[in-house]
Amino acid sequence: MNQGQKETISTRILSTTFVTMALAVFKPFGLDAWQWQVYVHLAALWVIGILICMLTDIILKRLVKMPRSFDKGAEYIIRRNLWFQCINTPLVALGICLYRHFAMSGRVESNQLSVVNFLETLAIIAFCSFAIGLYWRFKFRSKYLAMELEEMRLLNDELKAMQLKASPSPSQRGDVQIHNPAAGNQTSPPLEGLGEALTLTGTTNESVTLQMADLLYVEAVGNYVKVCHLREGKVHTDMLRATMKQTEETLRHYPMIVRCHRAFLVNLGQVEQIVSRSGSTQLLIKHCLESLPVSRSNMSQVKAAINFEH
Repeated sequence: MNQGQKETISTRILSTTFVTMALAVFKPFGLDAWQWQVYVHLAALWVIGILICMLTDIILKRLVKMPRSFDKGAEYIIRRNLWFQCINTPLVALGICLYRHFAMSGRVESNQLSVVNFLETLAIIAFCSFAIGLYWRFKFRSKYLAMELEEMRLLNDELKAMQLKASPSPSQRGDVQIHNPAAGNQTSPPLEGLGEALTLTGTTNESVTLQMADLLYVEAVGNYVKVCHLREGKVHTDMLRATMKQTEETLRHYPMIVRCHRAFLVNLGQVEQIVSRSGSTQLLIKHCLESLPVSRSNMSQVKAAINFEH
């Protein structure tokens, strides 16, 4: 049993126990008419709640296709718990109504199965579910905020170590030019260092020559790509008529150049910091005020590039 499964079980047990304790305090459904047997009924209701929670988890995993994945972040877990509440609440209400009818209606006639009893039970369970949902929503947000902060700290430490290791010295800066194969100017495969000169070309006569270490990022802008780089220590941008796919293919031999978003290629050597803002990850670029988004689908690629270099 992995950590996620253990946490799921503990969450369900705590939630069901909370509902059972609420029933023990307020004694609805004629529970106050029983003496010592009330504890037997409460235990039975607790078991019913646990079993229905297990059934709801199966429904979410198999039918709704929302497995309990802690790797997808707090928003996913909160959204899944909302689905869980919407499915679990009426099922628990129905289970309690059936138990009231078959096990508790002998002494309390009002426990006979009816629409009114179902609605009454549904209202009580829905209120308890709402209170529990608020608690878990706050708990998950706090937990994942701490996890994200720690992950960002470790990732930034690895980024700094990677940049220190990969930073080219002045003597390593070469004069090799790499032309875009899509434009018909293919040369020998590029080396993996950043101390190389690179010429990016598009489908027209325009070209951009720069040191690989000076490349900041490449952005897709319609039928063009915007190449943002350093020139004599200042930020400069050039537009080339090319596709992002062509540019990515040209730069694919450089491990430091990765796609962080469908519209951006970034030089990890020019990333000042990786930050998390409003649930999204962004890369702060050195020498300018730009911040590039990191899509969820590309985050693993960025992490792999940092860990590979580190």
